[in-house]
Parts: sequence; structure tokens; C-alpha cells
Amino acid sequence: MTVAYWIVAALLAAFYLYGGALKAVRSRERLRPMMAWVDSMPMPAVRAVGVVEVLGAAGLVLPPLTGVAPGLAPAAAVGFVLLQIGATGVHLRLGDRRIALNLTLLTVAAATVPLGTVWL
Repeated sequence: MTVAYWIVAALLAAFYLYGGALKAVRSRERLRPMMAWVDSMPMPAVRAVGVVEVLGAAGLVLPPLTGVAPGLAPAAAVGFVLLQIGATGVHLRLGDRRIALNLTLLTVAAATVPLGTVWL
């Protein structure tokens, strides 16, 4: 179970670390080709989502790695489930039906929750 957690959590953390860092530092114009939804959100909200994603990625990896507050790992995974539910809603509200990535990330995050409880 530990190996499964690390595989899934590492992939999820890498994805969110990359995407979150982009949202946190890039301009709206540089984000637009990859993320059309940024036009419908104020930039402080986009930046906040990016910071939350980076912190969530750290929450998946650091607590089990250090042994400090290991309950944060499944909590971070639950946070990503909630984030993807909201992201899917935003895409659908904007008429974008390409939500396969969102549903995949939601499923992977949901699978990470029980795997992360191995340290509790």
C-alpha cells in the first residue's frame, strides 16, 4: 500500500506543483493558451488557486516523508478532490465540455485518500 501511495501521490504532486506554479507566477496572457478559463476569473483568484495547488502538492509528499502530521496527506488529497469538483463546474459553466483531465485528476485524488491513511 505504501508503494502504491508514493506512485500515485508523486504523479499527482508533480502535476499540481507544475500547474500551480504556472498559475502563481505567469501572466493572464501566458496562461490563456493552456487555460482559457483564466479570462473568466480575477487574477488574484487564479493566483490563489495556484498557491493552493502548490501547497497541496507539498501536503501530499512532505507529511509522510517527514513523519510530521501525516494526517495532512489524505487531507491534501481530499482538497484536490474538492478542487477538481469546482474546476469541473467552472468548465461546464463556461460551456467547455473537455473535462476528461479534470475527471481523471478527481479520480486519482480520490484514490489517493485511502492510500494516504496508511500513516494514521
